[in-house]
Amino acid sequence: MTRQPVPRYTSKPLSAATWKDFAALVEKHNGVWGGCWCMSFHEEGVGRGRTPAMNRASKEQRVREGRAHAALVFDGEACVGWCQFGPSDELPRIKHRREYLEGATALPDWRITCFFVDREHRGTGVAEAALAGALEEIGRLGGGTVESYPQDVEGQSVSASFLHNATVGMFERQGFRRARRLGKSHWVVTRVVRAAGAARHRPG
Repeated sequence: MTRQPVPRYTSKPLSAATWKDFAALVEKHNGVWGGCWCMSFHEEGVGRGRTPAMNRASKEQRVREGRAHAALVFDGEACVGWCQFGPSDELPRIKHRREYLEGATALPDWRITCFFVDREHRGTGVAEAALAGALEEIGRLGGGTVESYPQDVEGQSVSASFLHNATVGMFERQGFRRARRLGKSHWVVTRVVRAAGAARHRPG
């Protein structure tokens, strides 16, 4: 059987111009993870009386105000996934937060907190393309220390739909190094991204 070639994906930053593409993918998946709209890691969080409609409105407002970042992955004209990233104060509500803060010596310039891939495109390299797009955008925005909290799945059978922060192996292929363990199977991984082009803006 001939293996089909991996589709060639492109990436664009989440912005007012690409909001409709992002929203179409979220709506296709019923708001994603119970109506989260990728708000879980922002200060507002989800739950506590917040409805999917409220999450949608908050996310759109953040995007239009430039207070939400993501690399969107496109297959042709359709958005098929994303990687959420942002300055630490834009994404304060990370998992294992108490344990994380106990071992932290300094906060990173940027965090990568969440991936989502369209159900019809899982296993085709969308998450890898999203991570590459996020790192490129971070470089365009001035670079700096980047941190994420992926799962070590070696020797485990884990559904891709539960890997919201992807795998350690995927990050290591993009030049990240393990810094310390976080929880049972997650790791803090880090990498420094150099600034690209003329932009020299740093968060904060």
